[in-house]
Amino acid sequence: MKVTFFGTTTLLFDDGKDQILFDCHFTRPSLLKYIGGSEPTDTKLADELLKLHKVDRLKAIFVSHTHHDHVMDVPYVANKTGATVYGSYSAMNVCRGGNVDESQMVEFKAEDSFEVGDYKIKVIKSLHSKPTILNNDLGETIDEPLVQPAKLRNYKEGGSYDFYVEHGDRKYLIRPSFNYIEHQLDGYECDVLFLGVAGLAKADEATEKKFFAETVEKVNPELIIPLHWDNFFSRLDEPIIGMPSFVEKTEVVFFKLAKYCEAHDINCYIQIPRTSVEL
Repeated sequence: MKVTFFGTTTLLFDDGKDQILFDCHFTRPSLLKYIGGSEPTDTKLADELLKLHKVDRLKAIFVSHTHHDHVMDVPYVANKTGATVYGSYSAMNVCRGGNVDESQMVEFKAEDSFEVGDYKIKVIKSLHSKPTILNNDLGETIDEPLVQPAKLRNYKEGGSYDFYVEHGDRKYLIRPSFNYIEHQLDGYECDVLFLGVAGLAKADEATEKKFFAETVEKVNPELIIPLHWDNFFSRLDEPIIGMPSFVEKTEVVFFKLAKYCEAHDINCYIQIPRTSVEL
């Protein structure tokens, strides 16, 4: 499986036949835009990335939640590629605001399973990371079509989900947020865990220990690839940097994750946005 990372939690899976995107965020508006402005999809950048990475067999886009850094570019990419969008009620309203055809929209709920080509994808209810000054809308939904350019704070969370992906004898778990539901992953195992780590730096020892126990220790992966460590206010056509220090200290995130993996003999790979890896 070839997996390309586009920053935050946007992942392109490619088995050589079919492609699937998990989240879709290429346009990364500045922090100033987030606070007071609005922004449409950067279609030039999106087209460039789709062309460079040969996104020409895209069958589906699965949306983990509807903050802008996960869903903003879904309508444009769905319209350009014809891919079907799978997501929450809020994700459907983001699509409607972008004039995505209803035939390309599938509203899901927790525990739903889908087959797309040789992929089997199960939707698992999850929890967003704890509220911060940048996201205090947890549980709020997008109840009307969201038309661009939209204020970035209008992209409400809309419920959060993980994705369990099976392909042949390989299993992958995508957990975008630094949080857990106790016992939610009982019975699951995976080879590769894509783990949201935004919040790990500020977590106290007890929270950190419980998070790892309810994620890594449940699914017993061979490899962890961290997600949501990069600064999604920085553009993808400029040098990639970590999160703003007032939000998160990325070097502390990596140190804590490295220490955990070291102690538990688990491989860890930090994937740079706009790069691919064969898994």
